[in-house]
Amino acid sequence: MELGSIFILVGALLSAADGIMFHLQPNTQKCLREEIHKDVLVTGEFEVQDTPGQKVDIQVTDSKGHHLFMKEEADSGKFIFNTEDYDVYEVCFVSRVPPTQRGIQQEIKLNTKHGVEAKSYEALGEAAKLKPLEVELKRLEDLSESIVQDFSYMRQREEEMRDTNESTNSRVLYLSLFSLCCLIGLATWQVLYLRKFFKAKKLIE
Repeated sequence: MELGSIFILVGALLSAADGIMFHLQPNTQKCLREEIHKDVLVTGEFEVQDTPGQKVDIQVTDSKGHHLFMKEEADSGKFIFNTEDYDVYEVCFVSRVPPTQRGIQQEIKLNTKHGVEAKSYEALGEAAKLKPLEVELKRLEDLSESIVQDFSYMRQREEEMRDTNESTNSRVLYLSLFSLCCLIGLATWQVLYLRKFFKAKKLIE
């Protein structure tokens, strides 16, 4: 199958609790991607506009190409997975239209959640026989932990960037000193060479 243009939508799309809607052109692919932390629950629900003769496949992959979810000729459905590593995760919709048919664009609806948003606290409360207030407190506790993890990750990234900058600055300094030494050595050699040359020509004593 030959795909037309491939559109990549980059942004915080997987975290949009209200979901998104877009149009998929015939024989094209649209992918939505986002970086997600390790050990995070991700859920998704999708719906594809029914168009006679046209098929749409969906696949969810990580940056290494591992398939976390895949469904051919998808019309609607749900997917759920836990992230094993901090990585970029991608949801792709692929349109397939027979060469003999003139295709039309299809409407795609996608609602994805991750982290605290993806957990069903109502089901958790029923299973543990918790009161509504206790369920809400549990949700707030998880939300607080999620915020702390985000800040911890941001601090870690800041430290990594600072270490990288310091390492780069040190390398630039060493390179500058090496270049300066080379220039001084070259200048000294030129002076000695010219002095010897002029003496040989008896231009100087």
